[in-house]
Amino acid sequence: MVLEGTTTRAGRYVTQPQGYKAFVPAPLPPSPPLRIGLELAKLLSDADRALGRLDGVATVLPNPDLFVAMYVRHEAVFSSQIEGTQSTLEDILEYEVGAERGRPRDIEEVVNYVAAMNHGLRRLAADFPLSLRLIREVHEKLLHRVRGSERTPGEFRTSQNWVGSSNCLLKDADFVPPAPQDMMAALDNFERFLHLRQGLPVLIQCGLAHAQFETIHPFLDGNGRIGRLLVTLLLCEREVLQKPLLYLSYYLKAHRAQYYDRLTAIRTDGDWEGWLRFFLRGVYEVSQTATETARAILSLRERDRELLQGRGSGAVNSLRLLDFLFESPIISIRAAEGHLQCSYVTARNAVEAMEDAGILREITGQQRNRLYRFDDYLALFDRQAIASNAENQDNGQQLTRT
Repeated sequence: MVLEGTTTRAGRYVTQPQGYKAFVPAPLPPSPPLRIGLELAKLLSDADRALGRLDGVATVLPNPDLFVAMYVRHEAVFSSQIEGTQSTLEDILEYEVGAERGRPRDIEEVVNYVAAMNHGLRRLAADFPLSLRLIREVHEKLLHRVRGSERTPGEFRTSQNWVGSSNCLLKDADFVPPAPQDMMAALDNFERFLHLRQGLPVLIQCGLAHAQFETIHPFLDGNGRIGRLLVTLLLCEREVLQKPLLYLSYYLKAHRAQYYDRLTAIRTDGDWEGWLRFFLRGVYEVSQTATETARAILSLRERDRELLQGRGSGAVNSLRLLDFLFESPIISIRAAEGHLQCSYVTARNAVEAMEDAGILREITGQQRNRLYRFDDYLALFDRQAIASNAENQDNGQQLTRT
């Protein structure tokens, strides 16, 4: 713990009347300025190029909005899992299609994350700036009628919070953010930093903004998820990404212990450069993976279109349904009927034609309320979930963000 009076580039610890020390962050950008050495410059260059390739791939997708829906859900799952939810991507897809098969209790938290991100993106598209007001709006969507909904959704805290192991007391906390009277001044500076348009590369600004938000910790709940959403929202506002295809939570979940260590090193040592090296490696790795996934999606779509076109005139509805599957890869016949705007029998024939072609697989084993799964498409995302869980197994006890 940094002693009273010790100041780093990132801020200082201040003793509160109750006796505990709370960290008050210094304004951004850091002072003295960032040291952009050869390693950090190379990481920034690599991350910029990888992100550019990802954005470029999105422009050649036949209907990018269909694919974006899956990327947003994927980010929602990983970001929520960092905070302790158990729901999976498949759980969300079944929930959306109305399935009742053993639904996890925390599924609404992940669904809310999707709604919160989409709300933020819609507001940005309408030229509403990324601001404290928008952050509060997104937070309100995130905690609507789920765990934490009693903790003033959409409002900045007026009491002290802290970060530590499960059920720890304030006196035993690993980190105590600024007290409410210091928090608002920190947030005012943070908003000005979000609006800064010159002097820093956008990815550096994203990395600094995420870490500063986590340090301020302005809400009673949901800070981690909002902080990760900020990265995507800032990249989309600055038009570095045309679509929200960067799901950084995958990387942060896989390297959770290092993630927390790097944030701690900012506060104790003012080590912004160490954090940015970690952050930029994540942007590079995740951009590379997302680009490979997008290319694989294109190849899969072309393969399956050829499979269906070889099945004669009856494949017209199946071809129309195929693109919809890239948005909703678990489907019922009723959902197909609604999408195709056709009779139930016509929808059933289209689904069964895709099942016969090996594109869809029935997963309930029932005669009624059957569900069909687009296995090859979901496998592209399943591989990443398996890899993330394997890397995360030995990362130790999860922290509770109070």
